[in-house]
Parts: sequence; C-alpha cells; structure tokens
Amino acid sequence: MKKRILISDIAKALGISVTTVSFILNDKAKEKRISEALTNRVLAYVQEVGYKPNELAKSLRTGKTKIIALIIEDISNPFFANIARLIETKAYAQGYRIIYCSTDNRLDKTQELIELFYDRQVDGFIITPTVGLAPTIQRLKDHAVPLVLFDRFLADVQTNFVVADNFTGANEATTHLFEQGFERVGFVSLRSEQSQMMDRLTGYSTAVEKQAKERYTLEVATDSWEQDIQDKLADFIKEHRIDALLFATNYLAISGLKAAKAQRFKMPAMIAYDDHTLFEMYEPSISVVSQPVEEIADKLISILLNQMQGKSKSLREVVLPCQLKIRESSRFIS
Repeated sequence: MKKRILISDIAKALGISVTTVSFILNDKAKEKRISEALTNRVLAYVQEVGYKPNELAKSLRTGKTKIIALIIEDISNPFFANIARLIETKAYAQGYRIIYCSTDNRLDKTQELIELFYDRQVDGFIITPTVGLAPTIQRLKDHAVPLVLFDRFLADVQTNFVVADNFTGANEATTHLFEQGFERVGFVSLRSEQSQMMDRLTGYSTAVEKQAKERYTLEVATDSWEQDIQDKLADFIKEHRIDALLFATNYLAISGLKAAKAQRFKMPAMIAYDDHTLFEMYEPSISVVSQPVEEIADKLISILLNQMQGKSKSLREVVLPCQLKIRESSRFIS
C-alpha cells in the first residue's frame, strides 16, 4: 500500500501554501481570486500523483459523508438481495455509497445498527423495520435524519415508506386458486404483526369469505427450525386435506417443497409470495405473486435523495401493485 499523499505534500512540491491548495481542491479558487493558471497547475499535479481527499476530514467539514445505511431483514433472501443491488447501483450513480446489513428481524439488533450508523453520521437510512421500532424511527425523525421505510410500514409513526400492495396481491392469488376449482385453500405465514404479513393474511381471508369457503391458516414462528416448519406444514396439509396453498414468503414455499420430498407426499397446488430463481426451474414451475423490485428500488432511492438534497419535505407513502405470475403449480388438473 502506497503512502497517502497529503495536501501539505502537494503544497511543498509546488512551492505554494497549504491554504491555497485547499481552496483550489474545494472549488474556491475563483472566490479567493486564485489565478486560473495556478489552479490548473495544482489540478494537473493532483491528477498526476493520484491524490485522494481524506473522506473523514471532508465529512467533518461539510457535514456530509455521502454514505447511506441500508438496514434490511435478510440479505441472503433473493427479494432483499435484489433490492439492495439495485439501490447500490442507483446510489453509486449519484455519488453515494451504501453500507448494508441484516437485522434477522430482531428489534435489539435493528436498534443497535441504527444507533451505530447514526453515530457515524450517515446521510440517510433505508430500513425494513421490525415490530417495536417506532420509538427509534420517531427519534430519527425528531433529529431530521432523512429516512424511508420499505417492505413494511409502522402504523404508529408517520414517515416515508415504499411498499407493495400486499392485500391485493394475496387476494388475487387466493381468488385464482378458487377459480381453478380448488376447494380447501390454505394460507401459510409467519407469526408476525408486521404490516406486510397482516395485509397478506387479510387479502387471503377476504377472498375466502367472498367465496363462502372455510379458512385454513398455519402460522409459524420466525425463529423456528427448518425441520420443525417442514413437520408442521406436512401435518397441516394432511390434517385439513388441503388441495391448494398460498405461501406468504418464498422461503416458506421452499420449506413446503422440501417437506413434500422428505415425507413423500404430493404437494398441493401452490402460489408463493415473491419469486425465486428456483421456481421457474422446478417441476411443475411455481406460480408467484411478484413484487416490482426495480420500481421499489427506484422509489426508495429517489425519495431518500430528495430528502438528503433538500428538494422535498413532504411525506411520501408509496404503494406499488404486485403481479400474479401464473405457472404450472396453480393450475387445476382433473
């Protein structure tokens, strides 16, 4: 690693003052009446030696770090991973860098990460909030920290958010299963009070009620062991003679497929919430409710940048439509 070049090194090499170099590098040459010839000379030398400014010193001077904290539930989940990658690309194009991390849906970990990045003076936050995070989010708001929530919102604090229309997505998926001729349509979800999970449950329940059918739901704890989830799924399907299922997440759907293979029973017709590369390759291919990943990323970064750049102070609550992608797994075969 090469020795870091300092402003003092540039000043010494060119025989001018450190202050003059500093003014030129901070775009104040005209303001301080520094000649164009000297300005060009300094800039040419800076490029020649590969000088890079000290970002910490710069952030202390400007109050801006050009860093955004992206705090999400699970970076290994394809939905969150795809969102993170798109946000990183879009932020980078605007001169910002992303630091992202997973919360594992734990309130204590989420609070700790927010405090960590707040102390390091990141310019803004994009957060998938956990239940109970409202006081922490309110404190960020009280300190005028730019932020936007996504995937879910907090009912007891008003802030910017970008979410999918989870109610309609689940409602349309359930209705499709009934229209295919299935009678005993179940819903498998997480035991959670998060807004997106509650909306998906309500969407399913509303469709069942409209069809005057019986409601079958299975909720599993977020910290359940994989084998435990598989066992509960198998028992649920067999006990209620389920002939079709809507899974509230893609990883719950994968657990269902694993359970069917391990315990050698035929998987009912199914739809998963959120797509996965596995689902198109699986036989039969898996129908999904697909969230608009690219549009979510676009809205998130534009809302946050507008806040950070002082272009907008109005509250933005964005709800985007999902798309039901019908594949082989949800079609009735007599």
